[in-house]
Amino acid sequence: MNESGRVEAFSDGVYAIAITLLVLEIKVPETEHGESLWHALGAQWPSYAAYVVTFLVIGITWVNHHTIFGYVERVDRVLLFLNLLLLMTVAVMPWPAAMMAEYLRDGDSGRTAAVVYSGVMVLMAAAYTALWWHLTRTGHLFDDRVDTAAARRMRTRFALGSIGYPVTVGLAFVSAPLTLAVHGLLALYYAFNQLPVPEKQPA
Repeated sequence: MNESGRVEAFSDGVYAIAITLLVLEIKVPETEHGESLWHALGAQWPSYAAYVVTFLVIGITWVNHHTIFGYVERVDRVLLFLNLLLLMTVAVMPWPAAMMAEYLRDGDSGRTAAVVYSGVMVLMAAAYTALWWHLTRTGHLFDDRVDTAAARRMRTRFALGSIGYPVTVGLAFVSAPLTLAVHGLLALYYAFNQLPVPEKQPA
């Protein structure tokens, strides 16, 4: 196991716990007298929506994290702390997801929950961007496959989330359901438009 192996193993554990905790917010519905279970299940749609969107967000960030660290051969103290900062945002995601599920249909409270949810996403995007900037600053932490100059040129593309997620904070003041839907679309965007680590071209 290279130097980054322990970092990735620890990170995988945090991702796994965070993504598993999401399902705990989907409760077994209780039915009123004469109410069908189908109706009670349908009434919990905010919980399903918050679960699916947040699962996608955490899952896709894990995929990108795994891809990046597959090219990291060694670590330094700054990278360790930047990775911890990223994991802090990942670990807290079940909390705003639970608030979205609880208050998605509740007007002002729903918008407040959406602001908090989007705020956490902003912090996650900022942590990811900082991690990538540190890795590409000199490239000395990458293995020999990486074209550091090309990776450095990808900084602007990598920082797109730092633009998109603040927009969702503003949108949160308009509509909580719409904000959650936009987060789902952003997650799908990153699923189908991943940023591969550029490798050196053969001479």
